[in-house]
Amino acid sequence: MRDKQLYQQILGIKSPWRVVAVDVSVGDGEVTVHVEAKAGTRHSCPHCGKRCPGYDRRVRRWRHLDTCQLKTLLQAEVPRVQCPEHGVVLVKVPWAESGSGFTALFEALVIDWLREASIAAVARQLKLSWNAIDGIMQRAVKRGLARRKRTPSRHIGVDETAFRKGHDYVTVVSDGSTVLHVADDRKQTSLDEYYDSLSEPERAAIESVSMDMWPAYIGATRAALPEADTKIAFDKFHVAKYLGDAVDKVRRAEHKALRAQGRDDLVRSKYVWLRNPANMSRAQWHDFKSLRESALKTARAWALKELAMSLWGYVSRTWAEKGWKRWLAWAVRCRLEPVKKVARTIKAHLWGILNAILLNANNGGAESINGRIKLIKVRSRGFRNKERFRNAIYFHLGGLDLHPEAAKA
Repeated sequence: MRDKQLYQQILGIKSPWRVVAVDVSVGDGEVTVHVEAKAGTRHSCPHCGKRCPGYDRRVRRWRHLDTCQLKTLLQAEVPRVQCPEHGVVLVKVPWAESGSGFTALFEALVIDWLREASIAAVARQLKLSWNAIDGIMQRAVKRGLARRKRTPSRHIGVDETAFRKGHDYVTVVSDGSTVLHVADDRKQTSLDEYYDSLSEPERAAIESVSMDMWPAYIGATRAALPEADTKIAFDKFHVAKYLGDAVDKVRRAEHKALRAQGRDDLVRSKYVWLRNPANMSRAQWHDFKSLRESALKTARAWALKELAMSLWGYVSRTWAEKGWKRWLAWAVRCRLEPVKKVARTIKAHLWGILNAILLNANNGGAESINGRIKLIKVRSRGFRNKERFRNAIYFHLGGLDLHPEAAKA
């Protein structure tokens, strides 16, 4: 009797359900708790909630949290009812989600562990299959997305992240540190999916969209948002990346030419040129002096990059435009083809750069999310398909309410 009362409390079983027996198998290391509904209970259809006549019963089993290091299973003869609208259906039980072989409390434990470890690691720890743990994650994400409250986002960031090598990407839309939407590829239709999910008032509420200069994202935003050309912002992080790549191309070409002359001016200097001066120590900045003040082509490319980075402090569109046009005039005459190529790109997209400056919009949050997505990939050692990749992003970065409702009681 005490065992039944104990498990009645542990499992949170309430009327009309009750624990009727507890079987302990020390040899198998298992405890089976038998639960049944009181005779004569009239159950409801799980879909419409109508009280329906009983039809029959089906035996079901669920894995629960271990008891005293013993694997604990809950077993019940679950009634089926005959609903005039939905036919013969299995009733809901209060301790587990429909379609799950685990109690809500067990799923909550797995969800908490999955926040800290990979599916494979959690599966090994709990002695369950990879697919069982993955199923709990998929249900958690589905549950979380269904619960998500729609609140208008004023500032969003759009970025792509690699699913695997070979230019295979997903598009990620975020709001600060939260992922709002994940779509396959980085086509216009990828971003269209997000905009199509918004109401007209939600689209109108968007004040800025930070992105790189990818034509597909620009096209999708122009098609979806009113006055899009005043909201699209080409942020500082992507411009810095383009210019950093240009500096590195100049360095590689110049290093090759200098080595042919027997000179080692640029040996082991790659990361010196790419490092943000704001992150340099005083000693590093001092050591860098001879290089940055030299007559090297790389030093000129670096100076152009740093000047461009200083142009983001304007508050007036007029002065910001004048500053960038002066920079463009210098850049197109610098005789450094990688820098000139980036300058032509910046000139064609200057309107969006000016938007980013005046709106104080940047993709810092999206870049942070991109870094965290890379950590998720490393921890999981890759993903089998994009659906699981998307769900992992939502699970860890979607800000979702993932736990089963029964686990919150």
